[in-house]
Amino acid sequence: MAKILDKQRYKCALGAMQTVQAIERALPILHSGPGCAQKLSDTNGSSGYFSPNIFPCTSINEKDVVFGGVKKLNSTIENALKVVDADLYVVLTGCIPEIVGDDTGEVVSRYADNEKPVVYAPTAGFKGNNYKGHEQVVNAIIDQYLEPSDKKQKGLVNIWADVPYQDLFWLGNIRELENLVREIGLTPNTIFGYKRGIDNINKIPEAEFNLLVSPWVGLSTVKKLEKKFGTPYLHLKTLPVGATETSKFLREVGKFAGVDEFTVERVIKEHEDYYYYLIERYADLFLENRVINKQFTVVADAQYTLGITKFLVNDLGLVPAKQFIVDDTPANQREAIAEEFKKLNYGIEAEVSFETDGFKIHDEIRNHDYHGYPLVLGGYYEKDVTEELKGNFLNISWPVQDKVVFDRAYAGYTGGIRLIEDIYTVAVQRFN
Repeated sequence: MAKILDKQRYKCALGAMQTVQAIERALPILHSGPGCAQKLSDTNGSSGYFSPNIFPCTSINEKDVVFGGVKKLNSTIENALKVVDADLYVVLTGCIPEIVGDDTGEVVSRYADNEKPVVYAPTAGFKGNNYKGHEQVVNAIIDQYLEPSDKKQKGLVNIWADVPYQDLFWLGNIRELENLVREIGLTPNTIFGYKRGIDNINKIPEAEFNLLVSPWVGLSTVKKLEKKFGTPYLHLKTLPVGATETSKFLREVGKFAGVDEFTVERVIKEHEDYYYYLIERYADLFLENRVINKQFTVVADAQYTLGITKFLVNDLGLVPAKQFIVDDTPANQREAIAEEFKKLNYGIEAEVSFETDGFKIHDEIRNHDYHGYPLVLGGYYEKDVTEELKGNFLNISWPVQDKVVFDRAYAGYTGGIRLIEDIYTVAVQRFN
């Protein structure tokens, strides 16, 4: 029996057009029905060099369903190459062409000798959400464009994190991870954001190892890179937010890369000294406030629910109520991620629910006794239910409707301080 899913937090796999957008001078070419790009795009900084309003699209109709849309796809690619100046062209398929059996791969293969690379990713909505679509785009680039390299650059590290644009803080977070890795003497390589386009993609096979900072998104990518190029990978499930997890992050990366321990500890001490200096300046606010209760709930994808839960417990001493992961995490990854919520300081464990139905999430939040003003960090959908409980709400996950973010980050030591600022700014406003 079909059921209604209330307030889902993800899009269909074709939403991976935003992954392509995040690669500088990469252009999505959509083989889909009309209107898909407009419905899947949002206003959170997703225009840039190529706006969704100008994405080439086959706009297939009833006739194409009957007779196939490969001719229209071929002409769309051909004209896009003539008209749009890009470094990489990525064909994305919607539901209709995959249902009727259009051979998109065969059409794209006709452009194998093109001066600029053309690849394709099967991103029909029925194949998964935009988290999976993100992986499909990156994996398509690896499979169809990259070739093995005989040389390895010493200290070069490919960094993979969460999904651009779906995570409003993606740009700032990836830059912060780059900075941390660079400080211990390694050379970071990422493919998303400013000046990280095709040149950085070309460097991927030359890396000494791949670093995945994500509970599950991107795991298929680093495994594929290991199989194709023999590049080992380090998988860290927790996005480091604040001092505890960021220091742990640096130690694990440093150990894996063979960095001198003294160098790593020197970097950690410098950051921790300043971090705790800032914390001490506001110690009275943290100790004396009466408007943030000790209990909190996070409603977000696996990356933020896990990373922020560890931060709030380990760095701020708060107590977790039930936490909610809303990205439709693959079933085979859930047990390992749930185990991470048992690895908190002071012997604390957090109960976590993998739930995609906003109605059920809100019902559980309403029925939980927070013993005071709850702190809820989640999507904008959680604003109303938090206000019902007279709690404190911070919009940190999709959908985001109360802030504009350019390159702000919640990752790292600096990101932890920014998150504390945001939480307690909400708190002090209650006094006014």
